[in-house]
Amino acid sequence: MAEKEVVSYILGILSIVFAFFTPVAGLVLGIIGYSMSKKHKGGLGKRAKKFNVIGIILSVIILIISTVVVIYSILNGINTGQSLPIF
Repeated sequence: MAEKEVVSYILGILSIVFAFFTPVAGLVLGIIGYSMSKKHKGGLGKRAKKFNVIGIILSVIILIISTVVVIYSILNGINTGQSLPIF
């Protein structure tokens, strides 16, 4: 069962890294790693759970911020009536 702790630990680290580049992948990896780490109470299992929770929280925050920025950009572009320059 120790190999599942290592896998959930690695998934926790990957979820933090992927949260900055592709938040959806970071969220999925964090959820999978968290579900794997819930079963283990050892030292590595606790650290894996913390990393997965951090990865999930970062992914959700970055996903919300990027969604708000995209919506704001779309609405701001529509309201100003500007179009893309044609060369």
